[in-house]
Amino acid sequence: MTIEVVSKSAGTRRPFFRRRKSCPFSGPKAIKIDYKDVRTLQRFISERGKMVPSRITAVSTKKQRELSKAIKRARFLALIPYLVQ
Repeated sequence: MTIEVVSKSAGTRRPFFRRRKSCPFSGPKAIKIDYKDVRTLQRFISERGKMVPSRITAVSTKKQRELSKAIKRARFLALIPYLVQ
């Protein structure tokens, strides 16, 4: 006589749920990308002064290009430092 042990949680696992990120620059009440708006640009720059990638910030490809242009422009005009030591 054999006894089978069946675990309750083995067959009823739910897949890992990841919330869909949405672009902060697209939509009806979106923030405008402006090189003079240093406070907004600082959100997308790391502590070391590097641009944070779009896979982390959830910025769309088109808006990421605009954002990087604005950051580079602000750096050129000395509104944002190139690197932080």
